[in-house]
Amino acid sequence: MTDAAFWEVGASGRRYSREYVLTEVVKRYENPQYRGIHSPPENAWETKDFHCREIATNTYLLTYTLIQENRVTRRSTLWQRSDDNWKILYHQGTTVEES
Repeated sequence: MTDAAFWEVGASGRRYSREYVLTEVVKRYENPQYRGIHSPPENAWETKDFHCREIATNTYLLTYTLIQENRVTRRSTLWQRSDDNWKILYHQGTTVEES
């Protein structure tokens, strides 16, 4: 569902290309843990605070919070709809520091 020009900024601040992200997703799902052989603990990740806003015609900004054990990140994803298809244009994760 990623646009050909998709790119991402990870929680580390590094920029990742579409090719890199897709390769990493394949690696994760090739791992037996993700094929159901050794499933991750239920509720290992929590998501909350979803908000969606149209920022241009057929272009939406989705934001949410992701909690992974002791790591909290705020996530932002740009989605675009065309010809009844959705594409991800951009994604970013930003680590939330404890105050």
